[in-house]
Amino acid sequence: MNQNVICWFEIYVRDMERAKKFYSTVLGTQFRDMADPSAESGGMKMSFFSAPENQGVSGALIEMAGTKDGDGACVNTMVYFPCEDCSVEESRIADAGGQVDKSKFSIGEFGFISICVDTEGNHFGLFSMT
Repeated sequence: MNQNVICWFEIYVRDMERAKKFYSTVLGTQFRDMADPSAESGGMKMSFFSAPENQGVSGALIEMAGTKDGDGACVNTMVYFPCEDCSVEESRIADAGGQVDKSKFSIGEFGFISICVDTEGNHFGLFSMT
């Protein structure tokens, strides 16, 4: 199991090519495009940062309907916390004062995620392989 507190991050963008150019220029990183991992996503584009070996934490740029340019009206960045089975941690959310935005669902061969909201209104994800 990943020993990092965070296992994955996503930066939501409106223009994938523009965002890849920005991060490539600033960070000197390359990207690896990927097909939509889930039929439930409605046409999401995903491009992985090129260095997943960096301390076991990696991430991607995500382009999908509903994202806006950093205006605070929607989620623009999301971190994921690793779990053995994200439904276990998800079951604790309401009692802790948060809410489950999207209950555990498959992301294909990559595992499962739950999308949750903390007591401060911040979205975060839970990730597990089972």
